[in-house]
Amino acid sequence: MAVNVNDMFYAYSGNEAIKEKGEYGGVVTTIMKYLLEEGIVDAVVAVEEAADLYDAKPILITDPEDVIKSAGSLHCGTLNLAKFVSKYLDGARDMKIAVTTKPCDAMTLKELMRKRKVIEENVIMIGVNCGGTMPPVPTMKMIRDVYELDPADVIKEEISKGKLIMETAEGEKAISIDELEEEGMGRRENCQRCTMNIPTNADLALGNWGVIGELAGKATFVEVCSEKGADILDKVIEAGLIETQEPIEKGVTIRANIDGIMVKQAMAQREKDFAGTSGDILEVFAEYKEEFSKCMKCYGCREACPLCFCDDCCLEAEGPEWVPGGYTPAAPFFHLTRMVHMVDACTNCGQCSEVCPCEIPVSKVWATVNQKVRDIFGYYSGVDNEEPLPFTEFGPKSYRQY
Repeated sequence: MAVNVNDMFYAYSGNEAIKEKGEYGGVVTTIMKYLLEEGIVDAVVAVEEAADLYDAKPILITDPEDVIKSAGSLHCGTLNLAKFVSKYLDGARDMKIAVTTKPCDAMTLKELMRKRKVIEENVIMIGVNCGGTMPPVPTMKMIRDVYELDPADVIKEEISKGKLIMETAEGEKAISIDELEEEGMGRRENCQRCTMNIPTNADLALGNWGVIGELAGKATFVEVCSEKGADILDKVIEAGLIETQEPIEKGVTIRANIDGIMVKQAMAQREKDFAGTSGDILEVFAEYKEEFSKCMKCYGCREACPLCFCDDCCLEAEGPEWVPGGYTPAAPFFHLTRMVHMVDACTNCGQCSEVCPCEIPVSKVWATVNQKVRDIFGYYSGVDNEEPLPFTEFGPKSYRQY
């Protein structure tokens, strides 16, 4: 059976141990293990549970038997793996890697590939559906106060059918995600305005949405998004490592409907987030002047940003210093310079807001400015255009960035 771009499957691992450990059939783990065993890649980049369910750390796996350590989902794993690849693996210049990617990881890697900070030919992106991630500490507080559970007792959490579900050995407890977010809980603020839930910008897009019938909860919905992805999936199926079947038509529709509902919610959130920012870019910056007055110039946003990659930062250049140190709040030029750097590149991954000790909504500001640029210059569809891209490449069949 030849696999082609745009093909869709229900799939599950032929390895019983992986199938049981994996979230929905263990397909991602099986593919990664195969890529290592066959020498197609030198390493796999993924995340694994660190101190507990609310803590995630990036891992570099070279032993195929260790791939199973990364099986399962961590909704509090808010890392963007693009930073790990570009900074600590030298952009995959001297090694071939496979990376598990949320949509924002894939968007950021695509942007870094466009700038040749990551070598596209050496990277395989195995995308996983994402309805949003949650900040660890506030999530633990929410579990205690709202769910009335001990965070240490939670063995699994899931966002499904508009509810945030916490599972313990005693059973499940579900609460409407909308109700939680109206009270300032739930997903990170950048995730709430994200309109890309299915990572069609990766080589393969995998998740449980749309798997119905006898395989519900036991299999993964796989969409082939690139020639590279088609070749990999074809080889894994040919090797007999995963079982596949044609998806149920109603399941395909359900998957599209779930995505559509989440996009609609995100667009409503974007209208709310971007309200009152009708002026030009500098006026947007002025509207956030009070927020930026909290800044202590710790450089946290710069260090966390996966698209901030200059070896020598102009903000610390020798000679006349653009942004004098030792002052709080930081001189406006610090944020203005960062804005110029990010205006065409921000992927709304939220890493900057995540680390800001002053709780400045940095991601929201850059997303607002970035959207203004896109409103002016339009979106790129990723199809039928071989010219160099002025903005982020979104991948096959997708016109959305976030």
